[in-house]
Amino acid sequence: MAEIVSFPDAARAEEGGLLTRSLRDGVLRLVLNNPPANVLSIALLEALMHQLETAGADSDVRVVIIASTGNVFSAGHDLKELTTHRADEDQGAGFFEKSFRLAADLMLKIAHLPKPVIAEIDGLATAAGCQLVASCDLAICTDSSTFCTPGVNIGLFCSTPMVAVSRAAHRKQAMEMLLTGETIDASTAKDFGLVNRIVPKQYLVQVVSKYAAVIASKSSMALRIGKEAFNRQLELPVEAAYDYTAKVMVENMLTQDAQEGIGAFLGKRMPEWKGE
Repeated sequence: MAEIVSFPDAARAEEGGLLTRSLRDGVLRLVLNNPPANVLSIALLEALMHQLETAGADSDVRVVIIASTGNVFSAGHDLKELTTHRADEDQGAGFFEKSFRLAADLMLKIAHLPKPVIAEIDGLATAAGCQLVASCDLAICTDSSTFCTPGVNIGLFCSTPMVAVSRAAHRKQAMEMLLTGETIDASTAKDFGLVNRIVPKQYLVQVVSKYAAVIASKSSMALRIGKEAFNRQLELPVEAAYDYTAKVMVENMLTQDAQEGIGAFLGKRMPEWKGE
């Protein structure tokens, strides 16, 4: 049974909550529930941040899945919410800054979370919704899913989504998406590097759950070290990357889980992870 997250917006909470969560066998499943477009309103962004912060400190959580309800994974920022604040004294500048900063903080939270995050996409992921997909460690989508960064079409270049998309997709393909604003299909998204796998709709949850279960069966300590090292070495020149990762390997070798894992492999038995 999914647990409903509480929000200040009582009316929305009564409708089912902007975000639902369930935890089973080390896999935390967070489902965007802001139909019809699952827009990333301030309330939903804050809810996601809260859940990820909690997950990061919860030893029972080993892997996080971000999914959604309906036919749209996420249409990105809530343009109606943003437009409403143009009537503010500062023409909305303060609220715009809050919205875009909060979205950026959410993407950074995913990157820095000491646990893998998998995006489960069924439908359209656009603008900041596409940014969310690109920010996750893995992304698996249905064959009918589509992706775009369409800000240029409405005079608002997708500058913050660009950060995640340009790091997930190949450079020229990312620019193609950003400059044209056109929608790409699942196959193209895979070619571009935005998603790992494409599966039929009826198998999406099953495949994502299998990936999550396989990852959850590994040493949480090794996953934490590996994710951090992966992201850090990407920012370094190749020589410095090798220097850094060699030190990480030494530190990793000295952990209890590495000793247990190697011993289990040599002894032909299943390891018993301690997370240390």
